[in-house]
Amino acid sequence: MKKKRRSFEIFSLSFLDVISCGFGAIVLLLVIMKISEPSVVENTTSEIQANIERYKLDTETLKKDSDVYFQTINRLHAKKDDVQDTAARVQQELSSAKKDEKVAGIESSSQEVILKQLYRAQQQLTEEMRRLQQQIPTPRPESPIGGVPVDSEYIIFVIDTSGSMQQFAWPAVRKKMQEILSIYPRVKGIQVMNDMGDYMFSQYSGRWIQDTPARRKAILQRLAHWQPFSNSSPVEGVTAAIRRFYAADKKISIYIFGDDFSRGSIQEVVDTVDAINQSLTDGSRRVRIHAVGFPVLFGQPGAELNVSRFAALMRRLAEDNDGSFVGLTRLQ
Repeated sequence: MKKKRRSFEIFSLSFLDVISCGFGAIVLLLVIMKISEPSVVENTTSEIQANIERYKLDTETLKKDSDVYFQTINRLHAKKDDVQDTAARVQQELSSAKKDEKVAGIESSSQEVILKQLYRAQQQLTEEMRRLQQQIPTPRPESPIGGVPVDSEYIIFVIDTSGSMQQFAWPAVRKKMQEILSIYPRVKGIQVMNDMGDYMFSQYSGRWIQDTPARRKAILQRLAHWQPFSNSSPVEGVTAAIRRFYAADKKISIYIFGDDFSRGSIQEVVDTVDAINQSLTDGSRRVRIHAVGFPVLFGQPGAELNVSRFAALMRRLAEDNDGSFVGLTRLQ
């Protein structure tokens, strides 16, 4: 006789208990996760915001550093160009020097012509002259020193600040300026301009700088690094100085420092200065004009003409305006 099987129910009470417990566990996990979520999100947001601010600061710092680096690079490029120009000039001088007798003949001829035709007075005080000067009584204000009349109450320097002067003659320029100031123990006013008529100290444009030891020291210190634009022609500076500072009641001396005159008419400059620097009743000029020529371009191919033109112009201006012209034969 067959044994009757007992029926099996799938959805029994035990099965439902298991399902309910599993579902309850899942719900409990979801509740726990939901409760802890806001603080995690809040902390993450704060960190992100802090990182953003830090990145902004880093970006600004990098930008400033990059600007500094670019400026440094530009300065280095400029110095590199200057060094290359100097190297090229030195190479050119060396090549010229290798031509031996030909170059020596040209240089000697150029210097001889300038010295014979264009010297008026030798102003440079040698060591022997200084020694003798200490042994004699102090000269009167109107007495000449080294060929230069020092009776002026005001002095103006008009200095060629062109590249050739800056690169090769600047130590000599500073030395000569100091020597000239030393022969004027005290004046009523000083002014310094470049050959374009630009003032060394813009705050004193158009007016006199009071003569004090501190002011003289400041002028010499500023001269060491003074590099305004120049067209290598003293005409603008000289005429600007006379037009601005000429006065019938003032004795003024202008000192021109330069090395060449490459443009313009010599006679036109002479006529212009003659018109604005009027003569006094005794025939003398109210503004004396002195000049110092620096031998920067001696021996340079094609430069002899401009050197001779400068010397001719300075000699004529000094002669017509009661001054002296000195053409230096060396920079040392």
